[in-house]
Amino acid sequence: MLKIDDLMASSGVKFGTSGARGRVVDMTDRVCFAYSLGFLQHLRSTGAVVAGGDVGIAGDYRPSSPRIMAACAAAVRAAGCRPRNFGGIPTPALAAFGIAERMPTLMVTGSHIPDDRNGIKFNLPSGEILKDDEASIRAQTVVLPEAHFAADGSLLAPALPMEEDAAFAAYIERYLRFFPTDWLAGLRVGLYEHSSVARDAFHALLTGLGAEVTRLGRADTFIPVDTEAIRPEDVQLAAEWAAGGQFDALISADGDGDRPLVADARGEWLRGDIAGILCARELGAAAVVTPVSSNTALERSGWFDAVLRTRIGSPYVIAGMQTLRARGLAPVVGYEANGGFLIETDIELDGQRLPALPTRDAAIVALTILGGARRRGVPVAALTEALPARFTYSDRIKAFPTELSQERLAAFATGDADADRNAVATVFSGAFGPVASVDHTDGVRITFDSGEVAHLRPSGNAPELRAYTEAASPDRARDMNRVCMEILDGWRR
Repeated sequence: MLKIDDLMASSGVKFGTSGARGRVVDMTDRVCFAYSLGFLQHLRSTGAVVAGGDVGIAGDYRPSSPRIMAACAAAVRAAGCRPRNFGGIPTPALAAFGIAERMPTLMVTGSHIPDDRNGIKFNLPSGEILKDDEASIRAQTVVLPEAHFAADGSLLAPALPMEEDAAFAAYIERYLRFFPTDWLAGLRVGLYEHSSVARDAFHALLTGLGAEVTRLGRADTFIPVDTEAIRPEDVQLAAEWAAGGQFDALISADGDGDRPLVADARGEWLRGDIAGILCARELGAAAVVTPVSSNTALERSGWFDAVLRTRIGSPYVIAGMQTLRARGLAPVVGYEANGGFLIETDIELDGQRLPALPTRDAAIVALTILGGARRRGVPVAALTEALPARFTYSDRIKAFPTELSQERLAAFATGDADADRNAVATVFSGAFGPVASVDHTDGVRITFDSGEVAHLRPSGNAPELRAYTEAASPDRARDMNRVCMEILDGWRR
């Protein structure tokens, strides 16, 4: 017998956002089987799945994903359920199909992180697991059929069911039915495909709604595109593609297709939290939930009836959306600084209804922003000009142990507000001026007397220490972030 909580400590594979994540070498078939079985036992205990019930499985394009999918399928069979293989499709496509079919799902993906890591995202029949579900999964004790595994933890007879296309087809139909058939007519779009599992879905959606699409940068090896800390290579590629003036916009997504990248005709990638505001506006949202790290142009715009700030992570955003829905507000949406967009209540547009999808999605952001700009008769860049002049920038220190991040940031969380401001001022005031306030909702968010912001927190998915900065100009936000990187890099010496 093996308790999942003990497995987290012994294997190095731990819970991140909505699932387990770790190094590929640590995510043996045995470890992935145990995690999946713990999830399914949790579902059985709540009645969310019954013996013989279907469980959907999909994955991204990392080399390790098919192997891990097979381990998940073996666990589904061991739990007395039937695995269904939906192949390589976006995370929101799998989640949406699971919600429509009232079926739990397992998405094998490491999202934006390098392919020496991977993960398993657990979805209930109603959507993502929340923190209470995570606690129950961690408390599960599983019995592994040791005869199924070799000494190195690999399955002796891995097998995936025949691949189905139902979830992919339903995802495409979701948006082709919602938007008018000419929603993107006349737009010239460059589709940066790289190794995103969303690339074929994006092509089908963009062309299906009338855009002229050029496929760019398709890769056979995995590329860790991060929509929140955009790589210099991706900035350069966008500038080169846009230089000829043949595109109205560039579109892409991260590895599993739940975080978007949208660039204007100049090849400038929109920040994810700016894209979230624009998407919410075009969809007519009344209430918006976003983490504390997102750009404050959301409140300053005055476009929404209610705004709720949460800790960073989709489970917290989902809980916040549920809170606003319970107050009778609608439509309720949410987004994260990485651009992933969530829909808590159905959306109505031009007489068509888009069903709720309370998990991160990239396609809705790209399609809504491009179509919204076309309907208004303006370029994508003009949409951002309607926002207050608040600019954000983010970066991270890689290979920064989480325990060290927590230790360093704890010095600014003494429990005494004055002491916290003084501690922060000692480190940052020389660069950014007097400290107005310190917020500990998630990490350490520092607001200076100037109104500028620096927010520091450990990544929830990798050993990284992230810094988010906000100022009245993009250059100032970037410069502030550079200074933060220098300070944080010094912390590990």
